[in-house]
Amino acid sequence: MKIEDLLVLQNGSDIRGVAMDGVDGEKVNLTQEVVMKIGYAFAQWLMNRIQKSRLAIAVGRDSRLTGKVLAEAITKGLVSKGSTVYDCGISTTPAMFMTTLDKDIDCDGAIMVTASHLPFNRNGMKFFTRDGGLNKEDITAILELAYSVETTFTLGGQSNKIDYIEVYAGSIVEKIRKKIGEKQPLLGTHIVLDAGNGAGGFFDEMVLRPLGANTAGSQFLEPDGHFPNHVPNPEDPQAVESISRAVLENKADMGIIFDTDVDRAAIIDEKGQPINRNRFIAFIAKIVLENYPGTCIVTDSITSTGLTAYIEALGGKHHRYKRGYRNVINEAIRLNEAGTETHLAMETSGHGAMKENYFLDDGAYLVTLALIRYAQFNKDGMRLSQVLADLKEPAEEKEIRIQVTAKDFKAYGDKVLKAFTEFVEAQEGATLVQPNYEGVRVNWDKNNGNGWCLLRLSLHDPLLPLNIESDEVGGVAIIEKHLQKFFEQWDELKF
Repeated sequence: MKIEDLLVLQNGSDIRGVAMDGVDGEKVNLTQEVVMKIGYAFAQWLMNRIQKSRLAIAVGRDSRLTGKVLAEAITKGLVSKGSTVYDCGISTTPAMFMTTLDKDIDCDGAIMVTASHLPFNRNGMKFFTRDGGLNKEDITAILELAYSVETTFTLGGQSNKIDYIEVYAGSIVEKIRKKIGEKQPLLGTHIVLDAGNGAGGFFDEMVLRPLGANTAGSQFLEPDGHFPNHVPNPEDPQAVESISRAVLENKADMGIIFDTDVDRAAIIDEKGQPINRNRFIAFIAKIVLENYPGTCIVTDSITSTGLTAYIEALGGKHHRYKRGYRNVINEAIRLNEAGTETHLAMETSGHGAMKENYFLDDGAYLVTLALIRYAQFNKDGMRLSQVLADLKEPAEEKEIRIQVTAKDFKAYGDKVLKAFTEFVEAQEGATLVQPNYEGVRVNWDKNNGNGWCLLRLSLHDPLLPLNIESDEVGGVAIIEKHLQKFFEQWDELKF
Protein backbone atom coordinates (compact mmCIF):
# COMPACT_ATOMS: atom_id res chain seq x y z
CA MET A 1 0.00 0.00 0.00
CA LYS A 2 1.26 3.48 -0.90
CA ILE A 3 0.71 6.59 1.20
CA GLU A 4 -1.33 7.98 -1.70
CA ASP A 5 -3.80 5.09 -1.26
CA LEU A 6 -4.56 6.37 2.24
CA LEU A 7 -4.46 10.10 1.55
CA VAL A 8 -7.00 9.72 -1.25
CA LEU A 9 -9.52 8.72 1.45
CA GLN A 10 -9.41 12.20 2.97
CA ASN A 11 -12.45 14.34 2.24
CA GLY A 12 -11.73 17.59 4.05
CA SER A 13 -12.18 16.86 7.76
CA ASP A 14 -13.71 13.42 7.13
CA ILE A 15 -12.66 10.11 5.61
CA ARG A 16 -14.70 8.75 2.71
CA GLY A 17 -14.18 5.77 0.42
CA VAL A 18 -15.69 2.86 -1.47
CA ALA A 19 -16.42 0.16 1.09
CA MET A 20 -18.13 -2.52 -1.01
CA ASP A 21 -18.59 -3.70 -4.57
CA GLY A 22 -21.78 -2.98 -6.48
CA VAL A 23 -21.11 0.08 -8.60
CA ASP A 24 -19.28 -0.35 -11.91
CA GLY A 25 -15.92 1.34 -12.03
CA GLU A 26 -15.69 1.91 -8.28
CA LYS A 27 -12.99 -0.21 -6.69
CA VAL A 28 -13.09 -0.89 -2.93
CA ASN A 29 -10.45 1.17 -1.11
CA LEU A 30 -11.95 1.49 2.39
CA THR A 31 -11.23 -2.03 3.62
CA GLN A 32 -11.32 -3.57 7.09
CA GLU A 33 -7.52 -3.63 7.14
CA VAL A 34 -7.35 0.07 6.27
CA VAL A 35 -9.83 1.17 8.94
CA MET A 36 -8.11 -1.02 11.57
CA LYS A 37 -4.94 0.94 10.89
CA ILE A 38 -6.79 4.24 10.96
CA GLY A 39 -8.43 3.34 14.28
CA TYR A 40 -5.04 2.41 15.74
CA ALA A 41 -3.53 5.62 14.36
CA PHE A 42 -6.33 7.78 15.82
CA ALA A 43 -5.63 6.31 19.26
CA GLN A 44 -1.90 6.99 18.85
CA TRP A 45 -2.55 10.54 17.62
CA LEU A 46 -4.91 11.25 20.52
CA MET A 47 -2.52 9.77 23.09
CA ASN A 48 0.22 12.07 21.82
CA ARG A 49 -2.14 15.04 21.86
CA ILE A 50 -3.52 14.68 25.40
CA GLN A 51 -0.53 12.86 26.93
CA LYS A 52 -2.53 9.89 28.14
CA SER A 53 -1.45 6.24 27.96
CA ARG A 54 -4.89 4.56 27.93
CA LEU A 55 -7.98 5.98 26.25
CA ALA A 56 -11.74 5.53 26.30
CA ILE A 57 -13.21 5.90 22.80
CA ALA A 58 -16.81 5.54 21.59
CA VAL A 59 -17.59 3.99 18.20
CA GLY A 60 -20.94 4.35 16.46
CA ARG A 61 -22.30 3.79 12.95
CA ASP A 62 -25.21 4.63 10.74
CA SER A 63 -27.32 2.09 8.85
CA ARG A 64 -24.93 1.42 5.99
CA LEU A 65 -24.44 -2.17 4.88
CA THR A 66 -20.71 -2.08 5.67
CA GLY A 67 -21.12 -0.21 8.95
CA LYS A 68 -21.00 -3.19 11.29
CA VAL A 69 -17.88 -4.84 9.87
CA LEU A 70 -16.02 -1.54 9.60
CA ALA A 71 -16.95 -0.57 13.17
CA GLU A 72 -15.68 -3.97 14.36
CA ALA A 73 -12.42 -3.45 12.46
CA ILE A 74 -11.98 0.05 13.92
CA THR A 75 -12.62 -1.38 17.39
CA LYS A 76 -9.94 -4.00 16.84
CA GLY A 77 -7.49 -1.26 15.92
CA LEU A 78 -8.40 0.77 18.99
CA VAL A 79 -8.20 -2.07 21.51
CA SER A 80 -4.87 -3.11 20.00
CA LYS A 81 -3.62 0.27 21.20
CA GLY A 82 -4.93 -0.51 24.68
CA SER A 83 -8.10 1.57 24.44
CA THR A 84 -11.41 0.88 26.15
CA VAL A 85 -14.06 1.04 23.43
CA TYR A 86 -17.74 1.80 23.96
CA ASP A 87 -19.59 0.12 21.09
CA CYS A 88 -22.69 2.30 20.55
CA GLY A 89 -24.07 0.32 17.61
CA ILE A 90 -26.37 2.31 15.31
CA SER A 91 -26.11 5.88 16.49
CA THR A 92 -25.78 9.43 15.19
CA THR A 93 -22.82 11.70 14.58
CA PRO A 94 -23.92 14.29 17.19
CA ALA A 95 -24.46 11.58 19.79
CA MET A 96 -20.91 10.34 19.24
CA PHE A 97 -19.49 13.73 20.11
CA MET A 98 -21.68 13.87 23.23
CA THR A 99 -19.99 10.70 24.53
CA THR A 100 -16.90 12.84 25.10
CA LEU A 101 -18.87 15.13 27.44
CA ASP A 102 -20.80 12.41 29.26
CA LYS A 103 -19.44 12.13 32.80
CA ASP A 104 -20.53 8.51 33.16
CA ILE A 105 -18.49 7.03 30.31
CA ASP A 106 -15.99 9.91 30.06
CA CYS A 107 -14.70 9.21 26.55
CA ASP A 108 -11.51 10.87 25.35
CA GLY A 109 -12.61 10.60 21.73
CA ALA A 110 -15.21 9.15 19.40
CA ILE A 111 -15.47 7.76 15.88
CA MET A 112 -18.63 7.70 13.77
CA VAL A 113 -18.74 5.34 10.79
CA THR A 114 -20.76 7.18 8.15
CA ALA A 115 -20.67 8.62 4.65
CA SER A 116 -23.68 10.88 5.17
CA HIS A 117 -26.00 10.76 2.13
CA LEU A 118 -23.56 9.11 -0.31
CA PRO A 119 -24.56 5.90 -2.19
CA PHE A 120 -24.86 2.54 -0.44
CA ASN A 121 -21.40 1.31 -1.50
CA ARG A 122 -19.59 4.21 0.22
CA ASN A 123 -18.64 4.63 3.83
CA GLY A 124 -16.38 6.78 5.94
CA MET A 125 -15.33 8.01 9.35
CA LYS A 126 -15.79 11.18 11.40
CA PHE A 127 -13.63 11.83 14.45
CA PHE A 128 -14.17 13.78 17.66
CA THR A 129 -12.26 14.79 20.74
CA ARG A 130 -13.62 16.80 23.68
CA ASP A 131 -12.67 19.91 21.69
CA GLY A 132 -15.03 18.98 18.86
CA GLY A 133 -14.62 17.60 15.36
CA LEU A 134 -11.18 17.19 13.86
CA ASN A 135 -9.83 19.55 11.22
CA LYS A 136 -8.34 18.78 7.83
CA GLU A 137 -4.74 18.84 9.05
CA ASP A 138 -5.62 16.39 11.86
CA ILE A 139 -7.00 13.87 9.38
CA THR A 140 -3.87 14.16 7.25
CA ALA A 141 -1.70 13.50 10.31
CA ILE A 142 -3.77 10.43 11.29
CA LEU A 143 -3.59 8.98 7.77
CA GLU A 144 0.17 9.49 7.71
CA LEU A 145 0.40 7.68 11.05
CA ALA A 146 -1.79 4.87 9.72
CA TYR A 147 0.62 4.37 6.82
CA SER A 148 3.46 3.69 9.27
CA VAL A 149 1.46 1.28 11.46
CA GLU A 150 3.01 -2.16 11.85
CA THR A 151 1.14 -4.27 14.41
CA THR A 152 -0.36 -7.72 14.82
CA PHE A 153 -3.49 -6.06 16.24
CA THR A 154 -3.52 -8.18 19.40
CA LEU A 155 -6.05 -7.29 22.07
CA GLY A 156 -4.71 -4.88 24.65
CA GLY A 157 -7.87 -3.07 25.64
CA GLN A 158 -11.53 -4.01 25.88
CA SER A 159 -14.87 -3.36 24.19
CA ASN A 160 -18.21 -2.76 25.94
CA LYS A 161 -21.61 -2.40 24.30
CA ILE A 162 -23.73 0.61 25.27
CA ASP A 163 -27.09 1.92 24.01
CA TYR A 164 -26.00 5.53 24.01
CA ILE A 165 -28.67 6.80 21.62
CA GLU A 166 -31.22 6.31 24.41
CA VAL A 167 -29.14 8.56 26.68
CA TYR A 168 -28.81 11.15 23.91
CA ALA A 169 -32.55 11.11 23.15
CA GLY A 170 -33.33 11.51 26.84
CA SER A 171 -31.26 14.70 26.97
CA ILE A 172 -33.26 16.16 24.06
CA VAL A 173 -36.58 15.35 25.75
CA GLU A 174 -35.39 16.89 29.02
CA LYS A 175 -34.24 20.07 27.26
CA ILE A 176 -37.63 20.59 25.57
CA ARG A 177 -39.60 19.82 28.73
CA LYS A 178 -37.49 22.22 30.77
CA LYS A 179 -37.77 25.02 28.22
CA ILE A 180 -41.56 24.74 27.82
CA GLY A 181 -42.30 23.78 31.43
CA GLU A 182 -44.53 20.84 30.52
CA LYS A 183 -44.04 17.09 30.41
CA GLN A 184 -45.85 16.73 27.07
CA PRO A 185 -45.61 20.10 25.32
CA LEU A 186 -46.43 18.53 21.93
CA LEU A 187 -49.70 16.98 23.07
CA GLY A 188 -52.37 17.59 20.43
CA THR A 189 -49.88 18.10 17.61
CA HIS A 190 -49.34 15.81 14.62
CA ILE A 191 -45.71 15.52 13.48
CA VAL A 192 -44.39 13.09 10.86
CA LEU A 193 -40.74 12.03 10.68
CA ASP A 194 -38.78 10.76 7.68
CA ALA A 195 -35.51 9.11 8.69
CA GLY A 196 -34.67 7.95 5.16
CA ASN A 197 -33.80 4.48 6.56
CA GLY A 198 -30.78 6.06 8.24
CA ALA A 199 -29.97 6.38 11.94
CA GLY A 200 -32.63 8.98 12.81
CA GLY A 201 -35.63 6.70 13.37
CA PHE A 202 -35.08 6.86 17.15
CA PHE A 203 -36.44 10.42 17.13
CA ASP A 204 -40.00 9.12 16.65
CA GLU A 205 -40.19 6.65 19.54
CA MET A 206 -37.69 8.27 21.92
CA VAL A 207 -38.36 11.99 21.44
CA LEU A 208 -41.58 12.94 19.65
CA ARG A 209 -43.93 10.43 21.26
CA PRO A 210 -42.72 10.95 24.86
CA LEU A 211 -43.37 14.67 24.30
CA GLY A 212 -46.97 13.89 23.36
CA ALA A 213 -46.89 14.19 19.56
CA ASN A 214 -49.03 12.03 17.29
CA THR A 215 -46.52 10.59 14.82
CA ALA A 216 -48.87 8.57 12.61
CA GLY A 217 -47.62 8.58 9.05
CA SER A 218 -43.92 8.74 9.94
CA GLN A 219 -41.91 6.84 7.38
CA PHE A 220 -38.68 4.98 6.64
CA LEU A 221 -37.73 4.73 10.31
CA GLU A 222 -36.11 1.30 10.08
CA PRO A 223 -32.36 1.32 9.40
CA ASP A 224 -31.69 -0.10 5.92
CA GLY A 225 -28.36 0.50 4.23
CA HIS A 226 -29.83 -0.08 0.78
CA PHE A 227 -31.76 3.21 1.22
CA PRO A 228 -34.66 1.73 -0.77
CA ASN A 229 -37.06 4.68 -0.59
CA HIS A 230 -35.00 7.78 -1.29
CA VAL A 231 -31.60 9.31 -0.67
CA PRO A 232 -31.46 10.36 3.02
CA ASN A 233 -30.67 13.98 2.24
CA PRO A 234 -32.74 17.03 3.31
CA GLU A 235 -31.58 18.84 0.14
CA ASP A 236 -32.57 16.11 -2.32
CA PRO A 237 -35.76 17.01 -4.29
CA GLN A 238 -37.12 13.43 -4.20
CA ALA A 239 -36.55 13.14 -0.45
CA VAL A 240 -38.16 16.52 0.21
CA GLU A 241 -41.11 15.70 -2.03
CA SER A 242 -41.63 12.43 -0.13
CA ILE A 243 -41.83 14.00 3.33
CA SER A 244 -43.91 16.90 1.99
CA ARG A 245 -46.41 14.42 0.56
CA ALA A 246 -46.51 12.56 3.90
CA VAL A 247 -47.35 15.81 5.71
CA LEU A 248 -50.23 16.57 3.35
CA GLU A 249 -51.62 13.02 3.22
CA ASN A 250 -51.64 12.77 7.02
CA LYS A 251 -52.86 16.36 7.55
CA ALA A 252 -49.87 16.85 9.86
CA ASP A 253 -48.81 20.09 11.50
CA MET A 254 -45.12 19.57 10.80
CA GLY A 255 -42.68 17.27 9.05
CA ILE A 256 -39.06 16.47 9.95
CA ILE A 257 -36.41 14.94 7.71
CA PHE A 258 -32.88 13.87 8.67
CA ASP A 259 -29.87 12.76 6.69
CA THR A 260 -28.29 9.36 7.33
CA ASP A 261 -26.26 10.26 10.42
CA VAL A 262 -28.52 13.08 11.71
CA ASP A 263 -26.02 15.91 11.52
CA ARG A 264 -28.31 17.60 8.93
CA ALA A 265 -32.04 18.24 8.92
CA ALA A 266 -34.93 20.20 7.49
CA ILE A 267 -38.58 20.70 8.44
CA ILE A 268 -41.82 20.94 6.48
CA ASP A 269 -44.75 23.24 7.25
CA GLU A 270 -48.41 22.20 7.41
CA LYS A 271 -48.90 23.18 3.76
CA GLY A 272 -46.22 20.74 2.65
CA GLN A 273 -43.73 23.52 1.92
CA PRO A 274 -40.11 22.69 2.76
CA ILE A 275 -38.22 24.81 5.26
CA ASN A 276 -34.74 23.87 4.11
CA ARG A 277 -31.68 25.56 2.61
CA ASN A 278 -32.00 29.40 2.90
CA ARG A 279 -35.40 29.01 4.59
CA PHE A 280 -34.08 26.75 7.36
CA ILE A 281 -31.19 29.14 8.02
CA ALA A 282 -33.73 31.99 8.27
CA PHE A 283 -35.92 29.92 10.62
CA ILE A 284 -33.05 29.10 12.98
CA ALA A 285 -31.62 32.62 12.68
CA LYS A 286 -34.92 34.06 13.92
CA ILE A 287 -34.74 31.87 17.03
CA VAL A 288 -31.07 32.65 17.62
CA LEU A 289 -31.54 36.41 17.26
CA GLU A 290 -34.36 36.37 19.81
CA ASN A 291 -32.00 34.68 22.28
CA TYR A 292 -28.86 36.57 21.28
CA PRO A 293 -29.83 39.98 19.85
CA GLY A 294 -27.41 41.47 17.35
CA THR A 295 -25.34 38.32 16.94
CA CYS A 296 -23.42 37.53 13.77
CA ILE A 297 -24.53 34.52 11.71
CA VAL A 298 -22.05 32.73 9.44
CA THR A 299 -23.32 30.94 6.33
CA ASP A 300 -21.79 29.37 3.24
CA SER A 301 -21.20 31.31 0.04
CA ILE A 302 -24.38 30.48 -1.92
CA THR A 303 -26.95 31.97 0.45
CA SER A 304 -29.38 34.48 -1.03
CA THR A 305 -29.55 38.27 -0.78
CA GLY A 306 -33.05 37.82 0.68
CA LEU A 307 -31.55 35.92 3.62
CA THR A 308 -29.13 38.77 4.27
CA ALA A 309 -31.98 41.29 4.31
CA TYR A 310 -34.00 39.02 6.64
CA ILE A 311 -31.16 38.63 9.16
CA GLU A 312 -30.36 42.33 9.10
CA ALA A 313 -34.04 43.27 9.56
CA LEU A 314 -34.00 41.16 12.75
CA GLY A 315 -30.99 43.11 13.99
CA GLY A 316 -28.36 40.52 13.15
CA LYS A 317 -25.22 40.52 11.03
CA HIS A 318 -24.79 38.14 8.08
CA HIS A 319 -21.26 36.92 7.36
CA ARG A 320 -21.28 34.95 4.10
CA TYR A 321 -18.22 32.67 3.96
CA LYS A 322 -17.10 29.48 2.17
CA ARG A 323 -18.74 26.15 1.40
CA GLY A 324 -17.83 23.24 3.67
CA TYR A 325 -19.34 22.76 7.11
CA ARG A 326 -15.97 22.83 8.88
CA ASN A 327 -15.10 26.06 7.07
CA VAL A 328 -18.31 27.69 8.29
CA ILE A 329 -17.87 26.43 11.85
CA ASN A 330 -14.21 27.40 12.07
CA GLU A 331 -14.99 30.88 10.76
CA ALA A 332 -17.64 31.33 13.48
CA ILE A 333 -15.12 30.23 16.11
CA ARG A 334 -12.53 32.64 14.65
CA LEU A 335 -14.99 35.54 14.71
CA ASN A 336 -15.80 34.90 18.37
CA GLU A 337 -12.11 34.80 19.25
CA ALA A 338 -11.66 38.09 17.36
CA GLY A 339 -14.41 39.72 19.43
CA THR A 340 -17.40 39.42 17.06
CA GLU A 341 -20.20 37.64 18.93
CA THR A 342 -21.29 34.76 16.67
CA HIS A 343 -23.83 32.17 17.79
CA LEU A 344 -24.80 30.32 14.59
CA ALA A 345 -22.80 28.76 11.74
CA MET A 346 -25.01 27.15 9.10
CA GLU A 347 -24.78 25.83 5.55
CA THR A 348 -27.59 25.62 3.01
CA SER A 349 -26.94 21.85 3.05
CA GLY A 350 -28.63 21.66 6.47
CA HIS A 351 -25.42 21.52 8.51
CA GLY A 352 -25.90 23.89 11.42
CA ALA A 353 -23.82 24.49 14.54
CA MET A 354 -24.45 26.72 17.53
CA LYS A 355 -22.08 28.20 20.08
CA GLU A 356 -24.37 27.05 22.92
CA ASN A 357 -24.04 23.48 21.58
CA TYR A 358 -20.23 23.35 21.31
CA PHE A 359 -20.36 24.41 17.64
CA LEU A 360 -21.37 20.85 16.81
CA ASP A 361 -23.15 20.38 13.48
CA ASP A 362 -26.21 18.69 14.91
CA GLY A 363 -29.42 18.24 12.91
CA ALA A 364 -31.28 16.91 15.93
CA TYR A 365 -30.35 20.00 17.96
CA LEU A 366 -31.69 22.32 15.24
CA VAL A 367 -34.92 20.32 15.15
CA THR A 368 -35.06 20.53 18.95
CA LEU A 369 -34.95 24.33 18.68
CA ALA A 370 -37.65 24.19 16.02
CA LEU A 371 -39.86 22.00 18.23
CA ILE A 372 -39.46 24.39 21.17
CA ARG A 373 -40.41 27.31 18.95
CA TYR A 374 -43.34 25.39 17.45
CA ALA A 375 -44.65 24.36 20.89
CA GLN A 376 -44.53 28.00 21.98
CA PHE A 377 -46.38 29.59 19.10
CA ASN A 378 -48.76 26.65 18.62
CA LYS A 379 -50.36 27.65 21.92
CA ASP A 380 -51.10 31.04 20.33
CA GLY A 381 -52.73 29.44 17.29
CA MET A 382 -49.88 30.21 14.90
CA ARG A 383 -48.89 27.85 12.08
CA LEU A 384 -45.43 27.01 10.76
CA SER A 385 -46.23 28.55 7.39
CA GLN A 386 -46.55 31.98 9.02
CA VAL A 387 -43.07 32.09 10.54
CA LEU A 388 -41.13 33.14 7.42
CA ALA A 389 -43.69 35.54 5.97
CA ASP A 390 -41.09 38.35 5.91
CA LEU A 391 -38.40 36.37 4.09
CA LYS A 392 -37.99 37.62 0.52
CA GLU A 393 -37.30 34.65 -1.73
CA PRO A 394 -36.01 34.69 -5.31
CA ALA A 395 -38.41 34.33 -8.21
CA GLU A 396 -35.96 31.96 -9.89
CA GLU A 397 -32.79 30.08 -9.00
CA LYS A 398 -30.49 27.72 -10.85
CA GLU A 399 -27.24 25.84 -10.31
CA ILE A 400 -25.04 24.83 -13.25
CA ARG A 401 -22.20 22.42 -12.50
CA ILE A 402 -19.47 23.12 -15.06
CA GLN A 403 -16.97 20.28 -15.50
CA VAL A 404 -13.28 21.16 -15.67
CA THR A 405 -11.58 18.67 -18.00
CA ALA A 406 -8.05 20.07 -17.58
CA LYS A 407 -5.54 17.70 -15.95
CA ASP A 408 -4.73 20.23 -13.21
CA PHE A 409 -8.30 21.30 -12.56
CA LYS A 410 -7.44 23.58 -9.64
CA ALA A 411 -4.89 25.62 -11.58
CA TYR A 412 -7.23 25.86 -14.56
CA GLY A 413 -10.17 26.77 -12.32
CA ASP A 414 -8.18 29.54 -10.65
CA LYS A 415 -7.29 30.88 -14.10
CA VAL A 416 -10.98 30.90 -15.08
CA LEU A 417 -11.95 32.76 -11.90
CA LYS A 418 -9.28 35.41 -12.41
CA ALA A 419 -10.46 36.00 -15.98
CA PHE A 420 -14.10 35.99 -14.84
CA THR A 421 -13.36 38.81 -12.40
CA GLU A 422 -11.88 40.91 -15.20
CA PHE A 423 -14.82 40.07 -17.48
CA VAL A 424 -17.42 41.10 -14.90
CA GLU A 425 -15.68 44.38 -14.15
CA ALA A 426 -16.24 45.40 -17.77
CA GLN A 427 -19.94 44.46 -17.86
CA GLU A 428 -22.68 47.07 -17.68
CA GLY A 429 -25.05 46.55 -14.74
CA ALA A 430 -22.68 44.17 -12.94
CA THR A 431 -21.06 44.85 -9.56
CA LEU A 432 -18.51 42.62 -7.83
CA VAL A 433 -19.54 41.82 -4.25
CA GLN A 434 -16.89 42.72 -1.69
CA PRO A 435 -15.81 41.38 0.71
CA ASN A 436 -16.20 37.91 -0.76
CA TYR A 437 -14.47 34.81 0.56
CA GLU A 438 -15.11 32.18 -2.12
CA GLY A 439 -15.17 32.43 -5.88
CA VAL A 440 -16.55 35.50 -7.64
CA ARG A 441 -19.96 36.85 -6.60
CA VAL A 442 -21.71 39.42 -8.80
CA ASN A 443 -24.83 41.53 -8.33
CA TRP A 444 -26.81 42.31 -11.51
CA ASP A 445 -29.03 45.41 -11.58
CA LYS A 446 -32.73 45.55 -12.53
CA ASN A 447 -31.96 46.07 -16.21
CA ASN A 448 -29.61 43.10 -16.41
CA GLY A 449 -31.33 40.20 -14.66
CA ASN A 450 -32.12 41.72 -11.25
CA GLY A 451 -30.22 39.16 -9.20
CA TRP A 452 -26.81 37.70 -8.52
CA CYS A 453 -24.48 34.91 -9.57
CA LEU A 454 -21.58 33.11 -7.90
CA LEU A 455 -18.88 31.19 -9.75
CA ARG A 456 -16.61 29.15 -7.49
CA LEU A 457 -14.26 26.19 -7.66
CA SER A 458 -15.45 23.00 -5.93
CA LEU A 459 -13.57 22.03 -2.77
CA HIS A 460 -12.72 18.52 -3.96
CA ASP A 461 -14.06 17.86 -7.46
CA PRO A 462 -13.12 19.13 -10.96
CA LEU A 463 -16.16 21.40 -11.05
CA LEU A 464 -16.97 25.09 -11.26
CA PRO A 465 -20.47 25.40 -9.78
CA LEU A 466 -22.34 28.45 -11.02
CA ASN A 467 -25.28 29.60 -8.88
CA ILE A 468 -27.74 32.17 -10.25
CA GLU A 469 -30.73 33.80 -8.55
CA SER A 470 -33.10 36.49 -9.76
CA ASP A 471 -35.91 38.47 -8.19
CA GLU A 472 -37.93 38.41 -11.42
CA VAL A 473 -39.24 35.70 -13.74
CA GLY A 474 -36.92 35.42 -16.72
CA GLY A 475 -34.03 37.06 -14.89
CA VAL A 476 -31.91 33.91 -14.65
CA ALA A 477 -31.96 33.54 -18.45
CA ILE A 478 -30.86 37.17 -18.83
CA ILE A 479 -27.89 36.66 -16.49
CA GLU A 480 -26.99 33.40 -18.27
CA LYS A 481 -26.97 35.26 -21.59
CA HIS A 482 -24.55 37.84 -20.15
CA LEU A 483 -22.21 35.04 -19.10
CA GLN A 484 -22.43 32.93 -22.24
CA LYS A 485 -19.83 34.89 -24.21
CA PHE A 486 -17.35 34.47 -21.35
CA PHE A 487 -17.64 30.69 -21.09
CA GLU A 488 -17.48 30.14 -24.86
CA GLN A 489 -13.76 30.96 -24.86
CA TRP A 490 -12.73 28.12 -22.51
CA ASP A 491 -12.02 24.81 -24.29
CA GLU A 492 -11.58 22.73 -21.12
CA LEU A 493 -14.95 23.58 -19.59
CA LYS A 494 -17.83 21.22 -20.26
CA PHE A 495 -21.49 22.08 -19.56
